[in-house]
Amino acid sequence: MSIVLDQISKRFGSHSVVQRVSLEIASGELFVLLGGSGSGKSTLLRIIAGLLSPNEGRVAIGGVDVTQLPPQKRDVGFVFQNYAVFRHMSVGENIEFGLRVRGVARAQCIERRDELLDLVGLTGLAHRRPHQLSGGQLQRVALARALAYRPTVLLLDEPFGALDLQVRTQLRRSLRSIQDELGITTVLVTHDQEEAFELGDRVGVLYRGGLVEVGDPMSLYHRPHTDHVASFIGGGNVLVGRKVGPLIQLGNVQIPMPQQAKVHQEGAPVRVLFRPEDVTLSDAPPRDAVQLGQGVIVESTFAGSVSRVRVEVEGLRGARSLAPYPTYGQKAPHVEVTFPSAAQMPHLQESRFLSLNRYHVLDPHGLSVLSLVGRHAEVDAALRVGAVVARASHGTLYTFKEAMRGDSERVRKELRLGAEQILPAAQVETIVRDGEVVESFVDEAQRGLYDLAVLGREGDGAFEPQVLRSLSIRLLRMVGIPVVLAHPTTTKIGRMLICTAAGEPGKGDVLFGARLARHFRAHVTVIHVQRFGATPLDVSRAKKHLESAAQSLAAMGIEHEVMVKTGDVAMALRDTVARGKYDLVLFGASGSASRRALLFLEDLIRGANTSVAVIPMMG
Repeated sequence: MSIVLDQISKRFGSHSVVQRVSLEIASGELFVLLGGSGSGKSTLLRIIAGLLSPNEGRVAIGGVDVTQLPPQKRDVGFVFQNYAVFRHMSVGENIEFGLRVRGVARAQCIERRDELLDLVGLTGLAHRRPHQLSGGQLQRVALARALAYRPTVLLLDEPFGALDLQVRTQLRRSLRSIQDELGITTVLVTHDQEEAFELGDRVGVLYRGGLVEVGDPMSLYHRPHTDHVASFIGGGNVLVGRKVGPLIQLGNVQIPMPQQAKVHQEGAPVRVLFRPEDVTLSDAPPRDAVQLGQGVIVESTFAGSVSRVRVEVEGLRGARSLAPYPTYGQKAPHVEVTFPSAAQMPHLQESRFLSLNRYHVLDPHGLSVLSLVGRHAEVDAALRVGAVVARASHGTLYTFKEAMRGDSERVRKELRLGAEQILPAAQVETIVRDGEVVESFVDEAQRGLYDLAVLGREGDGAFEPQVLRSLSIRLLRMVGIPVVLAHPTTTKIGRMLICTAAGEPGKGDVLFGARLARHFRAHVTVIHVQRFGATPLDVSRAKKHLESAAQSLAAMGIEHEVMVKTGDVAMALRDTVARGKYDLVLFGASGSASRRALLFLEDLIRGANTSVAVIPMMG
């Protein structure tokens, strides 16, 4: 029985959990929803089951719209992670329960019970009580009970998560065998990649409530389209370089652009994936292989069947590493390599040459920028600064504007015309909504996988300060994306100022600023203001923080300087902004302190002709 999800969205209060998910699952298919904690996978499964109602969208099973039907009328079986076995009933009574509720005759109940006990490998255990069973056996009982009344769809919510490795492996094999035998359409939710690959005919990867990619396990592992899937699945190395003619420039290293890769513009970012097992270490550079240069072993791990090493490659300095994610202050990108554990493990600090047996180029993708456009698109600061960011990153500018009911088409046309005057049409998408601007804009920001939001700070058509403050706070706290407060004089970003605190939030601010600076090829100044009366420990911590900031920027090939001032924070930063002629000032704000930080920021930048980026606490 097929399952169709059409633009499913689910919110709990003001928090968006599932965002515009559309998916078709074929009859008889075993489909896996894979994602980390909070990705929305269990919520989506419960919407299919009818245990939750979507705020938007439609669910169809076997071609019938079941969106408004209760669970008992959807003909689905559900297996929970915690078994949900009735403790006061025997194994047989648990399995028969659904049949008895439906009025099935006693003899038929027993016949079906024994058939299912044999199917799940529990023959002869019908009279045992749940407390006499192991965790794996309890999960088999839950599976048999879900299958008892022959549902057309089977839904499993992380059914093996509470079991040990050996039992999980056995049950996965049993489930695959049972599903093949019955031919029942099955949807499994898991965060376990090995489980997803072993069981799934196809796998859908969820991230921040959105379905980012769907494919068979082999394709998702070797030929993913997105950087999230490439780095989330299978422990890959993902480096970002640039297209230079027929080559990819990764720091000082050049490798050929594969013929099958999608077309990238000249100079555009190119994200290269290569799995750890596709890297070869050798004492001399091999002649007939794609070479990454020479590196130093900085970490080694024995992991049973394989050994893992991490290699720091100076020649890749200048490329940005998406995976493994760089530590703060890392001097050059690291490359992970795996090989059979029987092979000789290289020693720490030994030098080796690296070559690639295989690599894959991900689809072109720059920053996704969401700009809130005011009354006059032709002079709107958010539109123009958003275009600067989208153009530099070879990304997409999503222009958002509110409209009165019935006026959407005219507003959309004006918005597109205004955007296409400053950016190619291929890089522009328009979004027009009616309703209150703060609510509708925040809702859109939650629905899309945007990298940052841009709001007009000053100029004709800008919103009132209290509106911008409310919007910024909600975007920082609820959506967790950076907010750019755009100034109408910003036409390029050649000089950036990163205002950093010495500590964990400051690390995230510097690394995100470095990502932006790479796109703009901007010069970066990192400033830290030390208060009067700072202790020697505070001074030492700040010095170490700035040294690491300089190393992180240098590793990405960014021109930079670091600056320390002592005194009142607001006065020192205000003086630096006024004197420096910066195009963009980057300022961090943790979620709990975002209102105080924004009030401080408004006072700080009042009268300054520059745009400001406010960064939430990085996860």
